[in-house]
Amino acid sequence: MDVPPRLVIDDGAIARNVERIIRTTGTPLMAVLKADAFGHGPQADVVLGAGARSIGVTTIEEALALRSSGTVAPILSWLNPVDADWAGAVSSDIDLAVPGLPHLFAIAGAAIAIGRPARVHLHLDVGMSRDGAAPDDWKTLMHFAAEWERRGAIRVVGVMAHLSSAQNPDDEETTVERMRFVNGCRLALRAGLRPQARHLAATSAALSRPDTRFDLTRVGAGLFGIDPSGRMELEHAMTLDAPIVSVRDVRAGTGVGYGLSHRTDRDTRLALVPVGYGDGVPRAASHRASVSVRGTRRPVVGVISMDQLVVDVGDLGVREGERAVVFGPGTHGEPTAREWAGWAGTIEHEIVTGIGSRIHREHVPVTRPEAVAGPTAVVGANR
Repeated sequence: MDVPPRLVIDDGAIARNVERIIRTTGTPLMAVLKADAFGHGPQADVVLGAGARSIGVTTIEEALALRSSGTVAPILSWLNPVDADWAGAVSSDIDLAVPGLPHLFAIAGAAIAIGRPARVHLHLDVGMSRDGAAPDDWKTLMHFAAEWERRGAIRVVGVMAHLSSAQNPDDEETTVERMRFVNGCRLALRAGLRPQARHLAATSAALSRPDTRFDLTRVGAGLFGIDPSGRMELEHAMTLDAPIVSVRDVRAGTGVGYGLSHRTDRDTRLALVPVGYGDGVPRAASHRASVSVRGTRRPVVGVISMDQLVVDVGDLGVREGERAVVFGPGTHGEPTAREWAGWAGTIEHEIVTGIGSRIHREHVPVTRPEAVAGPTAVVGANR
């Protein structure tokens, strides 16, 4: 194969999404680049050049990798075990989320040991029973955070939470959780803390619920064209295509794939495409999915295998070496990641983050100035 299966990533689309989101929200943007930027590879320079003011990731390892690659913008890491490399994070100027007392004490201890205060964002669970401090523990966390701040071990620069149901903009649960967040921020103030950045809204809330935006918005999926709330038209940045490695003409009634779960209903031509569930193409989409060949939708037939799938190309006259578009932005009629998610019974996020490492990556660079004059960032100020 001269050109193997490849994932083409349009960095310009990502930059335009950043600009559009900043214009819509009117708040500083924390660009969430966790999980290899939702599978889109190195994107720090792209999002910062387009106007994002800080970056969010889950792990300290992700944050340190960004620092090592030359990123100097503020970075927040919010999901780490209690014995994480806090000293390394503080030394590298990484902001850290604090979901409870064990993390607070561990971070403060590391900061004291290296003689440098840690910048922390206190993390409140407002409804998901997931990450963040439980409401019953919040007041105690505020008390000890204020004490450690007085001792010079930490600086509380933010308060954060995450909404459970923002993909449904009219869900009353969002209003309830917003009030829990507001009350949590009030308790922080009563404890003597003065966080610079209150942040609650991720992509869905940022684009559909202005009352949740506060001091900044944390947007991840939206950078890459995914808006679970369906309120904004964003550009998808990924295209997955692959060469057709073989074709064969078969008779009506020919079985295809494991278990021969599909039999052709006519004389037809089958094309073999060398991508499968080992590459992140979901097996659960078997018997429902399609790909684009010569600009025409053609059905995937039989069960999707680990390394390959079979397409019924009918009478198109397709030959070896032509390419099949598995998914893309949809601008040329090709299937989209959203459609594949529907066929597989999952969400777009899982499709774009799941493309395997053996798929060759290509980036289409930003070709025009993308920077915008966004609001002055709050997070990371006075570093």
